[in-house]
Amino acid sequence: MTTILSAEELATIEAGYDPIASRSWSINARCYIDPKFQDIEREQIFHRSWQFLCHEEKLREDGSYIAADIEGQSIVATRDTTGKLRAFYNVCKHRGHELVKGEGKLNRITCPYHAWTYELNGSLKAARHSEKIENFNKSEICLDQVQIETFCHLVFINLDPNATPLAEQSGDLAKEVMSYAPDLGQLTFAHRLTYKINANWKSVVDNFLECYHCPVAHKDFVSLVEMDTYKVKTHGIYSSHMAKAGQTNNNAYSIDDAICTDHAVWFLWPNMTLMRYPGRGNFMVWRFYPAGPEETYEVFDFFFETAEPNEAEIEALKFIDDVLQPEDIGLVESVQRGMQTPAFRQGRYMVDSEESGLSEHAVHHFHGLVLDAYAKAVEEN
Repeated sequence: MTTILSAEELATIEAGYDPIASRSWSINARCYIDPKFQDIEREQIFHRSWQFLCHEEKLREDGSYIAADIEGQSIVATRDTTGKLRAFYNVCKHRGHELVKGEGKLNRITCPYHAWTYELNGSLKAARHSEKIENFNKSEICLDQVQIETFCHLVFINLDPNATPLAEQSGDLAKEVMSYAPDLGQLTFAHRLTYKINANWKSVVDNFLECYHCPVAHKDFVSLVEMDTYKVKTHGIYSSHMAKAGQTNNNAYSIDDAICTDHAVWFLWPNMTLMRYPGRGNFMVWRFYPAGPEETYEVFDFFFETAEPNEAEIEALKFIDDVLQPEDIGLVESVQRGMQTPAFRQGRYMVDSEESGLSEHAVHHFHGLVLDAYAKAVEEN
């Protein structure tokens, strides 16, 4: 059932927001605490946006498959026998049983409930005893497809059948990513970090999109990068956050033998960051999933040159897990508690014309995309 958002409610949320960041107030705290807005965001944002599934290595060979939950929907992606990448709702057309779990290789998809069998292109191959019933036509039965796309060697899913391809939506993002990570296709999955955070997913994204807080809250991180080189650019559905790695000893982790000397980060609407950190060849995909109005589930996947992290990468992982993440989690959980009080409803964006890492214009950009989604909810009422 569609959640109704009135024009009056939208006016409350966007009051004070201005297209020009330097004269704008942030969006109202109500959309960070009211459960209604999570329902609207699920319908208008998450069910209509491109969501990360896996690195293409998982689906490189014919017959490979992977099953996953995409925004509350069970999805299976396969590489069929013709080499075409496909994705379907992971549900049998007989009685609705889930078809597969995990990942691996198979020649056909067979339901574990009644053994209905499907080709990897989704067509029904066999249904036991179907010859005994009237008007049963296998050619009329096929798994329901969902959109799937390979973008920068990463596989994405979109539950909206009318969604524009990610490559088209995202402008020059692919060109930027591949210029910093030309080896992305050769990297392999190496590690995953997960967290539960007592904060709205937008609070987590807000925090990620600015480094105004970094000199105050991330003393070790700011010793890793040259903050005077930190620049943030906004473009359509993404923003880029770039800085040079520090050239002297830092307190985060060793980059003495680093091949990558840039801190290159992209935020991709609505809940994803793509990263290349100083070190040897690496890439990270970080996602922020709403688990409740005031709870976020974070998943961080790390791709390295080898499946086993080397000593320097283990040190970097430890820094992220033991230092950087606890710092950020403490910040956003405190912000969420503050939003629950009557003392805070909205604040000003601290921005500068240099588009530095200390500027909050990328937060303003993100809030504009959120408001656009809310406006669509009002239009569709």
